[in-house]
Amino acid sequence: MGKCIIETFEDILNFKNISIKRIISPSEFTSKEFTQDEDEWILILQGSAKLKVEKKIIELKKGEYFFINSKTSHQVISTSKEPLCIWLTVHIF
Repeated sequence: MGKCIIETFEDILNFKNISIKRIISPSEFTSKEFTQDEDEWILILQGSAKLKVEKKIIELKKGEYFFINSKTSHQVISTSKEPLCIWLTVHIF
């Protein structure tokens, strides 16, 4: 089987001003830089991830969470290989 190079997203809940997603990141994944109109709360369900939020590097492991304010630039720098990184994200509009 080939290496997964894109993230997979599963909508868990979309209700009023909240969207909850489960995201599986491929091994050693790096994203583009994002700046969103909504606030975002993230929780690592499995594995680990390294983020760049504005100019600060944030490292998160299973069970750890982080809040990203709207209009804040952020990027996934890397994700764990074993086990794969699984996130729960809550977007608040």
